[in-house]
Order: sequence, then C-alpha cells, then structure tokens
Amino acid sequence: MPVAVAAMSHSPLLGLVDPGPGTASAVESAFDAVRAFVEDFDPDLIVSFGPDHYNGFFYELMPPFCIGFDAVSIGDYGSQAGVLDVPTDTARSLAEYVLSQGIDLSISLRMEVDHGAVQPLEILFASITAKPVVPVFVNSVAPPFVPLSRIRALGTSIGRYFADTDERVLFLASGGLSHDPPVPRIATATPDQREALLGGGRHLIPEARNERQQRVIRAARDFAAGKADIMALAPEWDRRFLDVVDSGDLSSLDSWDSQWMTETAGNSSHEIRTWIAAYSALAAIGKYRVSYRFYRPIEEFIAGFAVTTAVLE
Repeated sequence: MPVAVAAMSHSPLLGLVDPGPGTASAVESAFDAVRAFVEDFDPDLIVSFGPDHYNGFFYELMPPFCIGFDAVSIGDYGSQAGVLDVPTDTARSLAEYVLSQGIDLSISLRMEVDHGAVQPLEILFASITAKPVVPVFVNSVAPPFVPLSRIRALGTSIGRYFADTDERVLFLASGGLSHDPPVPRIATATPDQREALLGGGRHLIPEARNERQQRVIRAARDFAAGKADIMALAPEWDRRFLDVVDSGDLSSLDSWDSQWMTETAGNSSHEIRTWIAAYSALAAIGKYRVSYRFYRPIEEFIAGFAVTTAVLE
C-alpha cells in the first residue's frame, strides 16, 4: 500500500501578483521541496481533492462532494485547459465503494474543474495530463456545508478503498488556508450575481472571465496595501489547523463549526476540507508522519499559504 499525501494552498494570483522577492523565493522553495517529494514517490495515480469557485458547480445543484468519471479543466487564470487523464473504471469502482460505505456521494460523467483543482498538478508535474488522476470535488465555497466529520468519513472511505492496492497513490489536496477573496455570496448577491451563482456563470465569454479575474487582482493589490474590504488572514488559526494535521488525529476537527470557521478565518477557509479528506484517506491506511511543512501568510495571494507532505510511518 504505497500511499502518500501532498497538500498545498492554491492561488489564482500566482504569477499575476508580485508578493516580493523574499516571499516569492520562499514559496518557490516550498514548491521545489514538494516536487522532489513527489518525484521520489513517483505515483501511478493521483486522487485529487479540489474545490470549485462557481465554474463547474453551482447552486442549481451543489453536492457536498463528487467524484468525476471524466473531467476537463476550463483554464481560468491562465491555468492549463483541456481534458484530464481520468481512469474511468477506477473512478467508477471507487465511487461504488464509497457509496457502499454509507457516504452520500455524487458522481459526474463530465466534471468541469478550475484552477483550484489543476494548479497543483501544473506546479508538481508541469502538465495536467502527466499522471492519471481521479478528481474529487469537495464543496468549500458554497454554504451550507456538511460537518467536517463527514469530510473525514469521505476521506476514510477513499483511503480504505486503496488500502490493498499495488499502485502508488498520491492523495493531493488543494486549497486554503485562511482567506476571504471577493467571491459573491448567495446570501448577499445582487440579482445578476445570484443568477451567476445559480449556473449563469458557466462557460463565461472571454471578456466576462477577464473582468472577473481583473477584479480579484485589484482586490489582492488593495488587500496588500491595507485598503480592501475583506477579512484579514488568520495565521494563528492556520497554524492551529496545521498542528492538528501534524498530530495525526483529525477527530478534534469535528468540533469546528462552519460558521465559526467563516467568522474566524474567512469565507473560503472551508477549503481546508480538501486537506481533511486527503489526510483522512492516508490515516485510514495507517499512522502517518508529516515529512515537510511550509507556512506563510501572504496578503498578495489573499491566503494563508501552506504546503505539506506526509507518508506512512
């Protein structure tokens, strides 16, 4: 059962906003560390736990989690567009097993994914098609959210499926940590924003997508200058979460209430759900140890930015 975890924050602002030479160098060093880890592990299969930012999943039908039997990247924020190499038989077999374990899973025969799912693939492998990947969407943006205990249960069931595999499987998590980007929220949306969140934002024309991206870039620059009307990053909360991950016992996260998370660490802090799923998958197979940890609050990326790797003891 050769399995491992790589978990990392993503940001659509990577390469678009300059965080300064010191921070840029530190982040690139962290990426180099995880690249070396993944190259040494040499996975046969990636199980990718990723969020979506109202590009593939909308309020017209918002599952808490979903496995894709096929997937295509939309290519937002300059990320690679195109079809992912999804082993459909493996994805289907995994979904059937997870459902048999009492997890209320959704499936997609044509999943659309955005930068939140593919940016780590690009960083680690230079191409989104370098390795076979089973995409697992985890709702991390659109409330209401399932309790974190259900995210642990999802990850645990996926880990158990791969417990006896001969393949080298990398559980890859993308998202977080604390951040509150300028994403419209259904509770306060204007009529136009509400329509976009319901599904009207699917397949944006290039001009509309560029306008959305420029709005986020402007917000990042304003945030770094102390002028943006979004929540501050929460480094103490971020480090507390990373300490729980380091401990190997994720059960204490069950008490983390969704509203408290939003109020403490921002509306998009729920992207740690991808980490919880990936680490729960690893923990289901055996006791693990975190072999690398990087963290830095980066206002230019509007994110508490972290990178970790882990292996079985």
